Amino acid sequence: MTETFAPETRFAVPGRIAVSQRAAAVWQTATLTEIRRETPYAATFRFAVPAWTGHLPGQHLMLRLTAGDGYTAQRHYSLASAPDASGHIELTLDHVEDGEVSGWFHTEARPGDRVEVRGPLSGFFAWPGDRPALLIGAGSGVVPLMSMVRHHRAHRLDVPLRLLVSARSPETLIYAREYGPETTPVFTRSAPEGVPVGRLDARHLAPVFAESGDWEAYVCGSNAFAEHASRLLVAAGQPVDRIRIERYG
Repeated sequence: MTETFAPETRFAVPGRIAVSQRAAAVWQTATLTEIRRETPYAATFRFAVPAWTGHLPGQHLMLRLTAGDGYTAQRHYSLASAPDASGHIELTLDHVEDGEVSGWFHTEARPGDRVEVRGPLSGFFAWPGDRPALLIGAGSGVVPLMSMVRHHRAHRLDVPLRLLVSARSPETLIYAREYGPETTPVFTRSAPEGVPVGRLDARHLAPVFAESGDWEAYVCGSNAFAEHASRLLVAAGQPVDRIRIERYG
């Protein structure tokens, strides 16, 4: 996905200051302040970034680590936190096998460590909170969608929002403690007693489309999941030009 912005472009976020794309081009120092375990393989990392100018739910940033010998590694990560004025942001990272950056975060990072960040980046997958949002994610693909859910709650928005999130099991469901009535979990390998096991399918979409057909759909997950979810949406009657997809892998 590629987005081009003029230097003075600004996004208006309900209840929040506008987001300057000029500031997004500058590397800033981010200080790690907190680490929260989400699942055995995922954790949330909270950073203080005093000069952060805000973001839209669904946007991401570039993160840069620099070793003592000058070697650098850069990665794109979705922002998990809702926009706020505190100068803090959160990222939720899977511990990827042999992952250079995620491995450092999960095995070596400690509060007080500093990294560099640049952003926010891309407006394609962003949700300003001004239209009904149907969010569909799998695994760590739920991260940018959770930013949208948190934004919706923080500002008590009246616009409808629904989240369908797929995980292998309850133990691997990221943010499990935070979900409310807007969320339907789907478990593909094992599930709590009384909850069916299986892939996301038309049965999960039917109640959502019965409630409303006026959705802007946001899909985030692996290549295979994104293809599967987008086909389900089209079959359910969702216009193709109102499906936004962010994929990894």
